[in-house]
Amino acid sequence: MSSSDEFSVKQPKVLIPEVKIQQRLSELAQEINVDYANKPIMAICILRGSFIFFADLIRQLDVPVTCDFLGVSSYGNRSVTSGEVKVTMDIAEPLEGKHLLIVEDIVDSGLTLAYILNMFKTRRPASIKVCSLLLKPESLKATVDVDYLGFKIGSEFVVGYGMDYAGKYRNLPFVGYFEHDH
Repeated sequence: MSSSDEFSVKQPKVLIPEVKIQQRLSELAQEINVDYANKPIMAICILRGSFIFFADLIRQLDVPVTCDFLGVSSYGNRSVTSGEVKVTMDIAEPLEGKHLLIVEDIVDSGLTLAYILNMFKTRRPASIKVCSLLLKPESLKATVDVDYLGFKIGSEFVVGYGMDYAGKYRNLPFVGYFEHDH
């Protein structure tokens, strides 16, 4: 049985339950609302893993928000980042002079986020802040700042709440993990 087949029959264990995610998400939205009071922001969803977190977050923002999407890939169908970042879909709007809020599902090695931040800085936004649901501090290979953080986790490979393994498990309402490494 291949590891992909093995993942398809196993159910992940709950790492962060839905209720904790929703509670922390409300707290993050309040922090963002305070920091950006009466300032319009452009919220940028990093596809694909962030789309559920992004949707839940922006619905709780009271500040003027426009949305855009950036598609990047560094995992493919693997459980470990390749370290190579591919832009699969670029931002449609100009970023110059705008307050950017990058919404990320997970900062693992930090390489993808560092790439995105460098790419966006060349487009001269007014400011850039990062909101990430998860951070793996022990896995960082690049120095990146996360301004709004949901949870720090260990090195386990996680799925659910938008995050996948080979396209599966995005629909789970919690963040889960598998008991052994793949």
